[in-house]
Amino acid sequence: MTADEFRELALGFAHTTESAHMDHPDFRAHGKIFATLNYPDATWGMVKLTPHDQAAMVAQHSHAFIPVKGGWGLQGCTNVLLASVTPDVLAQAMELAWQNSALGPKQKPRKISKRIGNAKSG
Repeated sequence: MTADEFRELALGFAHTTESAHMDHPDFRAHGKIFATLNYPDATWGMVKLTPHDQAAMVAQHSHAFIPVKGGWGLQGCTNVLLASVTPDVLAQAMELAWQNSALGPKQKPRKISKRIGNAKSG
């Protein structure tokens, strides 16, 4: 996965715009950040998951996902090692992050853990 592929995937979600936050490209749905690039450096991206979804992604794809350090990580912000994540796994994680931002917790379709569990890692 490259930064350009990450960007293309993020921009494929409805109502998504690219902006910047703290000198990092970010991707927003309805004004809320759901993903960023280049944090902590150019080899990483970040998806804003729920703590529950973060735990599932890290447990099943530990080679590609780690919690962001500090308080943001405790809230579900999850770093993605671009070279280690497969497009299908990143697409699932990014969809979860987009749902958290675009739909909000009351409108989100769930049963996500099962979908994460069925993703193949590479």
